[in-house]
Amino acid sequence: MKKLIDYLKANKITEVECVISDMTGIARGKIAPVDKFIDEKGMRLPESVLLQTVTGDYVDDDLYDSLLDKADIDFVCVPDENAVFMLPWTVEATAQVIHDTFDKMGNPIELSPRNLLKKVLKLYEDKGWKPVIAPEMEFYLTHRNSDPDMPLIPPVGRSGRKESGRQSFSIDAANEYDPLFEDMYDWCEAQGLDIDTLIHEEGTAQMEINFSHGDALSLADQVFVFKRTLREAALKHDVCATFMAKPVTDEPGSAMHIHQSVVDIKTGKNIFTNEDGTKSAKFLCYIGGLQKYIPELLPLMAPNVNSFRRFLPGTSAPVNLEWGDENRTCGLRIPESSPQNRRIENRIAGADANSYLAIAATLLCGYMGMVEDVKPSTPVQGRANENRQGISLPLTLEEALAVMSESSAVREYLGDTFTSGYIAVKQADLENFRRVISSWEREFLLLTV
Repeated sequence: MKKLIDYLKANKITEVECVISDMTGIARGKIAPVDKFIDEKGMRLPESVLLQTVTGDYVDDDLYDSLLDKADIDFVCVPDENAVFMLPWTVEATAQVIHDTFDKMGNPIELSPRNLLKKVLKLYEDKGWKPVIAPEMEFYLTHRNSDPDMPLIPPVGRSGRKESGRQSFSIDAANEYDPLFEDMYDWCEAQGLDIDTLIHEEGTAQMEINFSHGDALSLADQVFVFKRTLREAALKHDVCATFMAKPVTDEPGSAMHIHQSVVDIKTGKNIFTNEDGTKSAKFLCYIGGLQKYIPELLPLMAPNVNSFRRFLPGTSAPVNLEWGDENRTCGLRIPESSPQNRRIENRIAGADANSYLAIAATLLCGYMGMVEDVKPSTPVQGRANENRQGISLPLTLEEALAVMSESSAVREYLGDTFTSGYIAVKQADLENFRRVISSWEREFLLLTV
């Protein structure tokens, strides 16, 4: 704790937000005066926090009792000294500290998304490997909207006009929101978030932020913090920022593209590349693992009912598990690079995914491919959606959860407790969704059937 305490004192912090990520990616925890935080060296939270749905509800009682202590006991939250972030938007000098979760015996809590990612990273470490990743986060800026029945519309920019049409890579269109993005960059810098390029994406008022490549756990933390940071910056400028996978009808969805490679811990060399600069066998098997196992882990990359609207026919999302060099129509794109920087871009995950779980899922797929020597399909030339080779994705949350539930590999690596708990949370979300009557039903069925 010394490093953390020194940081808090040096920055004259008066309040500490003690947080963990729940299954959805919502920050849950407690706010404490800095003196109390230092004295208690962490916090406790009820186990049930990790079985909450996006609406704040809980899973079925029978499953709840089978996964948690019936007394609804607490788990212990221990601050990670390497996951401390200033909150530049607060009135008081406040730091956000991400915590790890343990039971009273000191065992990692299996339902924790951050612990799950650490579990996957330990598989790599045991092989002498270290993943290197670089997330790309797409999002929409929208006019503030207090009525969930009303469609989202673009916000007004500096010109006093709302954006219209598709403005891919337009500098002027992105500059419409300069004051917001200046705050975003300043706040990210203050927090040590390693963001790089900002681009205007294909959708109306849709943007993308790229993170610099680095350590998987650190970048999962950074994406977790970035989502909140961007939303706060947007609200300051009377705008909303959303990471929903498909927030606007007839507009492209928002993805979390995850660039990934693996280096040998001892040598620092990329194991995807042979000595002569060619693609290695491990590189091909990693792709094979992604193709084989993404369908079984898809709910970690597409976690919500809305996630699958991004996969509808005719959308710009690559609804396939094909791979190809410099081919953005493939779900698995191989960007042009030097041999040492050879990597794979997983374009399947949605921006709405929990960063810890989406990164854990894609790394686990690649790991299983390498240890099982899974061979990939033939790389695709041309449009991948028109040249599919029999590899398909579940196209609804219900179907994806069924596939995940039946996967022996998922339960072997993620454990029965996490697998059952996660599926239960998402099924509860699905049941809540089914109870809501949509505006489409009222518009087309109310007076016609």
